[in-house]
Amino acid sequence: MDKQKNDILQGDKVMRLENANKSYKSKNKNINVLSNINSDFSSGYFYAIMGHSGSGKSTLINILGLVDTLDSGIYELYKTNVSDFNDVQLSNLRMKNIGFIFQGFHLSPTLKAYENVIVPMLINKEINSKERKQKAFDLLKSIGLEARVDHYPKELSGGEQQRVAIARALANNPNIILADEPTGNLDEKSAKDIFALLKDLSKKGKCVIVVSHSNEVKNYADKVYKIIDGKLVGDGK
Repeated sequence: MDKQKNDILQGDKVMRLENANKSYKSKNKNINVLSNINSDFSSGYFYAIMGHSGSGKSTLINILGLVDTLDSGIYELYKTNVSDFNDVQLSNLRMKNIGFIFQGFHLSPTLKAYENVIVPMLINKEINSKERKQKAFDLLKSIGLEARVDHYPKELSGGEQQRVAIARALANNPNIILADEPTGNLDEKSAKDIFALLKDLSKKGKCVIVVSHSNEVKNYADKVYKIIDGKLVGDGK
């Protein structure tokens, strides 16, 4: 799996869903959230997934992020079917391959910006303890926050906090970035800045998938999907 990740080139498929289904029980009734989804996602592309509240967008992100599992169907990551992997295997795959960004920044208020970025590195044995601080500094510099490395979250604007969260998502150099409403708590200018930053990451070879209610995301996405009645439908782009 690691070798496959290292060999991934722009345009290569990194994720594939085949006949993917997911439902939940509510009051003794099955509610179909995802129905027979067939799709793939490639490195070097920015994907937007839209849909009304409760349509299944976050469920799809959680499945792609190995946080949730399918009821039936196949999910391949780097051409490996992970549908039957156990929790330990899934956890290791998440750590090395997937970075998450959320609407709530989920930064620790007691840690400085660079310390928040270091957190995901603590469970990665491939990053030496002596390298972590410099790596965090480099990541923050790469997204324009070199002057904020020693600041606590309360000393940062919303847009800056989300940038720290993006740097944290990049800490273990994942090829896949999953963002669930990353601009939901931001003003219009900050939202555009975050979308532009995510677009830049896709241009550098990352597979970026963003769930968003904002129509602004369409200006940055290479492909736009909507979830309608459990189906993943192309939105004409």
